[in-house]
Amino acid sequence: MKARERYIAVLIALLCLVILGLTWRSEPAAVERLDLQRPASPSSAAAQGRHPGARNFLSMYEWTRDASDKFVLETGAETRQQCSMKDCFDFSRCHGRPFKVYVYPDSATAAARKRSAVFAQILEIIRTSRFYTAKPDEACLFIPSLDTMDRDVLSKDFVASIAQLMHALPHWNGGKNHVLFNLFSGTWPDYEETLGFDTGHAIMAKASQHRRNFRTGFDISIPLFLKEHPVRKSQTTLFESRGSLYPVHRRYLVSFKGKRYLSGIGSEVRNAVHHLHNGNDVIMLTTCRHGKNWQRLADDRCAADNSLYDRYNYQDLLENSTFCLVPRGRRLGSFRFLETMFAGCVPISMSDGYVLPFDEVLDWKRVAVDVDERRILELPSILRFFATEAVVQLRQQGQFLADSYFSSIEKIVMTTLEILRDRVNPQSRRSYMMWNHAPGGLVSLPTFAQQLHQYPFYSSVLRVTPAENYTAVIVAHTPIKNSGSPLIRLMKQLALTPSLEKIVVIWTAGVPAPKVRKWPKISQPIEVVSVPDGQRNGVSRFISERHINTDAILSLEEDTKLNVDEINFAFRIWMDFPDRIVGYLARSHAWDESIDDWVYNPVLGNEYSMILLNGAFYHKYYHHMVSEYLPPSVTNVLRSTPTCADIALNFLVSYITKHPPVKVAQKKDIRFEQALFGNAAATKGNATYFNNNAVPESPLSLIFAQRQRCIRSFVSAFGKMPLSYSQMRLDPLLYRDNVSNTRKRYHRVGQS
Repeated sequence: MKARERYIAVLIALLCLVILGLTWRSEPAAVERLDLQRPASPSSAAAQGRHPGARNFLSMYEWTRDASDKFVLETGAETRQQCSMKDCFDFSRCHGRPFKVYVYPDSATAAARKRSAVFAQILEIIRTSRFYTAKPDEACLFIPSLDTMDRDVLSKDFVASIAQLMHALPHWNGGKNHVLFNLFSGTWPDYEETLGFDTGHAIMAKASQHRRNFRTGFDISIPLFLKEHPVRKSQTTLFESRGSLYPVHRRYLVSFKGKRYLSGIGSEVRNAVHHLHNGNDVIMLTTCRHGKNWQRLADDRCAADNSLYDRYNYQDLLENSTFCLVPRGRRLGSFRFLETMFAGCVPISMSDGYVLPFDEVLDWKRVAVDVDERRILELPSILRFFATEAVVQLRQQGQFLADSYFSSIEKIVMTTLEILRDRVNPQSRRSYMMWNHAPGGLVSLPTFAQQLHQYPFYSSVLRVTPAENYTAVIVAHTPIKNSGSPLIRLMKQLALTPSLEKIVVIWTAGVPAPKVRKWPKISQPIEVVSVPDGQRNGVSRFISERHINTDAILSLEEDTKLNVDEINFAFRIWMDFPDRIVGYLARSHAWDESIDDWVYNPVLGNEYSMILLNGAFYHKYYHHMVSEYLPPSVTNVLRSTPTCADIALNFLVSYITKHPPVKVAQKKDIRFEQALFGNAAATKGNATYFNNNAVPESPLSLIFAQRQRCIRSFVSAFGKMPLSYSQMRLDPLLYRDNVSNTRKRYHRVGQS
C-alpha cells in the first residue's frame, strides 16, 4: 500500500513539473507585451491636460518595441540569416567613394523578363536617379532586376523559379549589399512573411513586416501602396495630401469601412468593430461581400452589414473623420494607412507587431495612434480624451510625412536609398530632426554640413539668424574694355556696401580674364573663376560652395544696375527669409488652355512666381543642391540651354520650401523680355496674362522659346509644377511717401 502511495505521489509531482514547464514557456510573450510601456508622447501630454484620466488611457497603447536586432527565421524554402549591417554588409564597396546603386540588366530568360508595372517603375526611378551607376565596380548597393514585389503564389505577378536566377547573379555574394523590394509575401491561409527562397544577407525593403521577423537596423519597412500610386506625383489624385487641418473635430470621431473576414488570419478586430458603431460619431462598416466563397461562409450579420456598408462613401468618411481606424488585413500592413494620412485623418494603427514604414527615421508618435488589438472596445473612450491641440499636431505632422515621403513611388524608393546611404556613411548621416521637420530628410543633404544652423530651413526653430555678410557672384560674358565698363562700375557699387565679404567673378567671356591690376582697387577680395571652353552653360554659374564662405549669395549679371541702398535693403529682407530667393525683378508662369500646358510668362502683373538672378539673394546651400540633388534631366537641359538657369533655381527652391520667392520694392525692368513682349500682354478681368499667339518674330524670340521649353521640361523632371504665386512686395519704410529723404533709411531704392 505504501509503495502504491509513493508511485501516486511521484506521478503527481511529474504532472506538476510538466504544467510548470508549459506555464514558463508561454509566459515571456505575455510579459513582453504587458509589462513594457513607452513614455507618453507629446500628443499624449496634450491629451492629459484635458482629463486627469487621459494619461492612464493613452499609456495603455504605447508599447515599446523589441530591442533585438538579430534573429533567425526559417520557413519553408526561405532562410533569412541572422544579420546586422556589421555582419552582413560589405562596407569596403562604399567607403571613400560616392554612394552609387547598380541595377542588374534584364536577363534573357522568360522568368526574369516577367515584371509587374510597379517593379518596372521602381527600376526606372533608380536608373534615372543621381545614385545610379552602370558600372558594378562603382556600386555600393545592387538591385536585382528580378521581380520580388509579389511573392504570393496565387498572384498573377508571382515569378516562379526565382531562387536559381537570384543566386546566379554575378555579384550576389550570398546577398551582401543587395536590396530586395517586396509588397506581398506569403499566401492563404497563413500569409507568412516568406519570399519562397533563401534571401541570404540581402536587405529586405518590405511591407507588412512583423517586429519578431524584422532585423532592426538592417531591413527597411516600406508602406503598402496601391498599383495606381503616382510614380512621380505628376497628377492630382487621392494620393495628394488634400485634407484640411480645420475643422479640428470633424463630423465623425472615428470611422472604418472595409472587409470583414469570415475565417482565417486577420479576422478578430474586423469582426469586433460592429460593437463600436453608434450611427452618430462612430461609424464602423464591414462587408462579407468579397472572395469566391463568401455566400457559403456568410453568417447572420452579413446581410445587415452589407446593407449598412453601401450607405456610406469611403472617401467621404476619410475626409470627414477626425480619426480613422487602420486594423490589419490578411497581412499586417494596409493600403488605408496612407489613404488616411492623405485625407488628413489621424490613423489609428491596430496591428500588433507591425513595423511602421521607415520607423528607423520617422517619429510616428507625432502622427499616428498605436492601439493594442485587445483594446478595441475601449477605442472611443481613448480617442475622446485627445485635446484639440494634440489632434492638430497629429494631423499637421501626418500631412507633412505623407507629402515628403509617401506621395509617390519615387519618394518611397528615394527614402529607402537615403536611409541606406546614411547607414553606410554614419559620419554624415541626417539627424532625427531633419527627417521629422520641414522640409524633410530627402532635401536636407548631410553632405553639405553637420550643424543644423548651417541650413537655411531651421533658423526659426533654432532661433538663429544667418551671418550678416554676403558674397557677390557676378557672371561676366563680355571682355572689359575700360574702367567705365558695366562690370567695373558694379563692383565699385558693391564695395560700398558694409556687408560685402568677397566678390567672385565667373568669367565666361571666351578670352583670358584681365590681370589683377585691371580690376578695381577695393578693400574686399576679388576671386576670378574662369570657365573653360565647352563648359560655359547654365550649371557653371552655380560654383562650388568652396569659393563661398558666407551663407548669403548675391547673384548678379555684369550689366545689373543696383545702387547701395537697393543692395542693403534686399539683403536685410533676405535675413528674414533665408530659405527664399529675394530680389527685384520678377516673372511668373501660367497655364495656357490653348495648348493645355504650362508657359513662361514675361509680362509683369500683380502676381509672380520667379525672381530673376540678375539681382537676387539666396542661400549657398542651393548651389550644393544644384550639384547633388537636381534631377539629371534638368542638369542636361541647363548644359544645352544656359538661359534657363534662373528658372531651374526657382523650381528647385520652391520644390524644397513649398513657398514662393520674395520680391522687394519696385524697380524699372529693363530686361529685353519686357521690351520685346510687352505688346503680348492681355487682360482678363483684373488679371494680366501672356498671349502666346502675339509673340513677334525676332531673334530674341528664340530665347523666349527656349524658356518655354525649359518650363515644360522642368515640370516633367520634378513631377509637378512646384512654383507658387505671390502678390507680396516688401518696400522700405516710408517708401515713396512725400517726406524728406533724411527720414528714410533706404531713400535711393527704386532710383536709377
